[in-house]
Amino acid sequence: MNRRNFLQTTLGATALGTAISLDAQLNKLPVGLELFSVRQALAKDLMGTVREVAKLGYQDVEFFAPYYGWTLDQTKDMRKLLDDVGMKCLSTHNSINNYKPENVQKAIDMNNILGSKYVVVSSAGNPKTLDAWKGVAETFTKGHELLAAGKLRGGYHNHQLEFTPLEGKRPIEIIAANTPKSFVLQLDLGTCVEMGSDPVAWINANPGRIQCMHLKEWSKEKGYHALYAEGAVKWKEVLAAGMKTGGLEFVLIEQEGSEFSEFETAKKCLETYRKMHG
Repeated sequence: MNRRNFLQTTLGATALGTAISLDAQLNKLPVGLELFSVRQALAKDLMGTVREVAKLGYQDVEFFAPYYGWTLDQTKDMRKLLDDVGMKCLSTHNSINNYKPENVQKAIDMNNILGSKYVVVSSAGNPKTLDAWKGVAETFTKGHELLAAGKLRGGYHNHQLEFTPLEGKRPIEIIAANTPKSFVLQLDLGTCVEMGSDPVAWINANPGRIQCMHLKEWSKEKGYHALYAEGAVKWKEVLAAGMKTGGLEFVLIEQEGSEFSEFETAKKCLETYRKMHG
């Protein structure tokens, strides 16, 4: 073997080893369900729905904003159920009002009971100017600091609005630039791609801040009713960037609806994810 062949073989083996390492990490990544995906069932039977989600094979759930209306005793009952079925709650979705000083302690108490790590705001409303978005970022920063006292981290979940240019800049860039590096940028893939943004570029521009992604699909034909891997998101590239650069710790499948029932939709998305990524 000459020197050139040796180098080519060595470099090829190194690249293969890196790829295998990424795949191995991805295979161990907890896969959860954003419970908005089964919102109709959840409204009828909260505990039964969580049990059913566990039966589908999900390892984690994300409760959306109405969870804040529970009592602490109800929250403890939910934690017991999660423990019984072998699932975790690593994050919750919250109203921005939960970051206010008069409300944040309840959010801290509830999330600590649930075992959550991230208290994520799900919407900032509809700020009309970049200065207004800077005000939103200031609210996030103050709430994030308050949450830190409870060993929790704040975060924000984007929709289409944050990736839509305003005064020549995307609001999501304002949020990223005006919040601490420890503030999580929970990336919703479907809305990002729909607005023509490159999620891999966004992840690489914000290293260590993408602890969680919402694996929501989007296609021109079906919109958000496309099932996982049926649309425009380049999942392997996105997940690889998340693992390598973003600091990805877990993923959440989210589905706004489909031609199938809520549970069948959630089941099909998880099955496809497992086939693609192990």
